[in-house]
Amino acid sequence: MSTFIKGDENILYVYNTATSAYEPMACLTSNSLSSTLGVNEVVTKCDPGEVIKTAGTFDYSISGDGLYIDTGVNAPSGDELKQSHDKLLALQLGKTKVNWKVDTGLATNTEYFGEGFITDLSMESPTGGENTTFSVTISGSGDISLVDLIP
Repeated sequence: MSTFIKGDENILYVYNTATSAYEPMACLTSNSLSSTLGVNEVVTKCDPGEVIKTAGTFDYSISGDGLYIDTGVNAPSGDELKQSHDKLLALQLGKTKVNWKVDTGLATNTEYFGEGFITDLSMESPTGGENTTFSVTISGSGDISLVDLIP
């Protein structure tokens, strides 16, 4: 019988150089990893009418949605060790390449690692007593690894 992986177990982290640790994205409601492989196509005179395909460029992005929480020095215990809109904005404004990790929740403890730039970051603040939320997209740089890129 198949073992299904619950979404609650799949967590996105960003490495914090100040604490030398991966910090989870704050109160995520969802996160995703999307990858694409471009395909190069050519028709030659050697093989007229036959389309020859070769692997092209690999590209990926990681996105997450979560609740905006206070991660400052006066934050509730443990929240200062999470990544929320404030810390992510500082990284984006600094044009900082970030290291990320996704814990897959698999029994084999499989984790994905990579690096990239925060290309999209938004914050939504509705009225009526609703919580402020944020969305982030990290555009990958290089490949996705099964080995931590932080030495």
